Amino acid sequence: MKRELVFMIVSMVAVRMFAQLSLTDCYQMAHDNYPTIKQYGLIAQSRDYDVSNASKGYWPRIKVGASADAFTDLLRLPPTLQAIAGGEMKNRLLAADVQVNQLIYDGGGIAAGKRVVRARAEAESSAADVTLYDIRARVEQLFFGVLMLDAQIRRSKLLQDDLALGRKTVDGMLKGGVANQSDIDAVAVEQVKAEQRESGLRASRRAYLTMLGLFIGRELSDTTVLERPTETTEPTVMIVQRPELTAFAARQRLIDAQRQSLHTQFRPKLAAFGLAAYHSRMMHLMKNQLFAAGLTLSWDIAPFYTRRNDLRKLSVQQQQVDIDRETFLFNLGLQSASVNGTIQNLREMIAQDTRIIALRERIREKSMRRVQNGTETINEMLRDVNAVNEAQQQKDIHEIQLLEEIYKLKHIYNHE
Repeated sequence: MKRELVFMIVSMVAVRMFAQLSLTDCYQMAHDNYPTIKQYGLIAQSRDYDVSNASKGYWPRIKVGASADAFTDLLRLPPTLQAIAGGEMKNRLLAADVQVNQLIYDGGGIAAGKRVVRARAEAESSAADVTLYDIRARVEQLFFGVLMLDAQIRRSKLLQDDLALGRKTVDGMLKGGVANQSDIDAVAVEQVKAEQRESGLRASRRAYLTMLGLFIGRELSDTTVLERPTETTEPTVMIVQRPELTAFAARQRLIDAQRQSLHTQFRPKLAAFGLAAYHSRMMHLMKNQLFAAGLTLSWDIAPFYTRRNDLRKLSVQQQQVDIDRETFLFNLGLQSASVNGTIQNLREMIAQDTRIIALRERIREKSMRRVQNGTETINEMLRDVNAVNEAQQQKDIHEIQLLEEIYKLKHIYNHE
């Protein structure tokens, strides 16, 4: 226990020498580094452009036109009327005109269109939120994977210390004629195996850190220290705050906005117009300029043809959203039950690990004394030393697994 305390103190001093990364830091850096984050700006720009275009529906429409026409005689005037009219009617016409139309009332179509644009942008943004939230689970897997390897490396170091102590004991016994060279070799083999295992663990840690670094957009070295979370209790209030629910609500609002937009298609539209035209005179009696102004009321009944199918289509989309939400919550409940069961099991295993370690340490101490007394072989002592280390390592692994499951449960409900 004293050696473990010294090792932990040395580790804490080493932690201060190198950069530390918390799980919260990794969340934020992975969020900022993931390419999906760029979609938010694009979605906002597209929304603003579409809303701006829709707002311009109330701007006056100006049309400029020109024409050159030829046609058959429209009137055949008797000579007496031709003299009054100043000659026969010409069958050619050159004209130019300017027409201005100003929408006064569109039945709410423009406002409904802007609501659809905003609702669609909100739905797209919510979908991006879901994608970014999923990154948290992948970051957690890598983060706790590194912590798991750190715990195993620490235990490997302690095992090597135990073996080094055992080596000194055997060396002393060799000098006293109680042990032989094969006993020294047996301890040396275990030392090499422990060093080999540590090398493999460090290689795995390096690979995990490389993957984590790619996610957070930062190069992580072997000296990078991950801060172990202190949370040891699972959430007590099981309120789902996942971004998927926000995304479902956004899809629902989009459907509602589209339904309102459909209703506006059946309303009449009122507009004012003004016209100024200049043309070559067909008869001397006619003026070659024309001015007109007035109001137009139009009502397009074409949307009635597809109204029923359009509403049915929106109803199908509504049902799909409801099914997706129900399926999501159902699966979430299954995941929660599974994780809660795992947490309970791990707590029981950790309590059992503590008892096993105490028993293994007592056995090891007795084994060391028997070896010194010459009543037990070195191999039997090494077996007991390894058994203690294995029991301690199992407890460390179970504690890291418990932390991971607690954070997995927090991820299920989106609890900070």
